[in-house]
Amino acid sequence: MNTTRNLIFLLLLILSFQAWAERIKDLAFVSGVRPNQLVGYGLVVGLNGSGDKTPFAEQSLKSMLKKFGIHLPPGLKTNSKNIAAVAVHANLPPFAKPGQRIDVTVSSLGNAKSLRGGTLLMTPLKGIDGQIYAIAQGNLVVSGLDASGADGSRITINVPSVGRIPDGAIVERSVPTGFERGSTITLNLKRSDFTTATRLVNVINKTFGEGTARALDANSVQVRAPRIPSQRVSFLSMLENLEVQPDEGPARVIVNARTGTVVISNTVRVRPAAVTHGSLSVKIFENPQVSQPNALAGGQTQVVPDTAVAIEQGGDKRMFQFGPGATLNDIIQAVNKVGVSPSDLVAILEALKRAGALDAELMVI
Repeated sequence: MNTTRNLIFLLLLILSFQAWAERIKDLAFVSGVRPNQLVGYGLVVGLNGSGDKTPFAEQSLKSMLKKFGIHLPPGLKTNSKNIAAVAVHANLPPFAKPGQRIDVTVSSLGNAKSLRGGTLLMTPLKGIDGQIYAIAQGNLVVSGLDASGADGSRITINVPSVGRIPDGAIVERSVPTGFERGSTITLNLKRSDFTTATRLVNVINKTFGEGTARALDANSVQVRAPRIPSQRVSFLSMLENLEVQPDEGPARVIVNARTGTVVISNTVRVRPAAVTHGSLSVKIFENPQVSQPNALAGGQTQVVPDTAVAIEQGGDKRMFQFGPGATLNDIIQAVNKVGVSPSDLVAILEALKRAGALDAELMVI
């Protein structure tokens, strides 16, 4: 291999060749047992002159003052720079009960420069049905920083217009999950696969008896469960800790041409093919020369560029051959012997795909 070339090292992320087992709780989730999104509109106060200058922030301030019995004259503008209109959102976990606390995220809706040091006033958080499920309030934690000078210079670190309030909302209403209803529960796989669904059914039936589980499709498995809630919880505790061997994913090759990263799944196979790898090396040398005039010439000392360009093509051609059903290990050994760069490997894989010799999905990102 030409030592003057600067090669980019290729990282091959290899999936394990050995079979492994995973818990059902890592492969599937119970239908209906999921978080729910909440959103609300609120007002952040106490900012250090970095707040909004928008009409809706002004209107929100007037509406809040009106609720406390303070009526401002019509047309009067407060011109406050210490408030900001914000959107507040959170995820309501399944089985969350009134009185429990959840984290909330607060984002500026207007042109506030920073929410650092602000306090969110009481904000109702609603679900998609329009019902209030939580109330948020508290001091913001902002990781971003924004600073500017009188001459227009400015520095921004992270995003100062977004903050979080840990345990900033109190749950006011529970969301029904349907977990306690019916005589069955449904397990939905996180990645649909007929083989994995079949193996999951076999493991459950082997443990709890034939007929306990049946596959509805490649994604869902229906399981008979006790009707009494306490017994159902114990049953699911045993169920979710059963180990199942998931099926291997589809044969796939993912290439990131920008970073030179190639991921090849273990199920990739190559049909008989021969590949030749040539190289094109372009060398550019810069050797500037100093031009010094004679003492009486009256000239000036100057640097004169001296550029040399050399092109080498086909200086190191190699060929390797894939046998029938070549595996991932065979591909790795072949490309390592040739010493291809990421861009060359992409071209080789694309050529194999066009020739029908690569039994895998090729994704270039």
